[in-house]
Amino acid sequence: MADQEGKGKPEGEFARRIDPTKDNLTREQLQFIRQAELANWKKKSQKLRTRNVITGLAIGALVMGIYGYTFFSVSQERIMDEIDEEAKVSARIRNSKTGAN
Repeated sequence: MADQEGKGKPEGEFARRIDPTKDNLTREQLQFIRQAELANWKKKSQKLRTRNVITGLAIGALVMGIYGYTFFSVSQERIMDEIDEEAKVSARIRNSKTGAN
């Protein structure tokens, strides 16, 4: 700030905003702006693509884990077998109480 006392503007603006529709720019300047924007877009899209892939893999791993756990836990359940055994036993008990036996 002490350097700028007595001066109207700082020496050499580094980067000022440009509105291509209002400022009169040459064809080369417009082309350079497009190239810079395209390079920036490519860089950002690559980061976004990487994040999307990582997120997709994480969600896929979670889904496969839940799916695998479900199959593992269902294959160990013997509830239906126990119910069938109880039904067979109760059917035998009911059938043995008839007078024909």
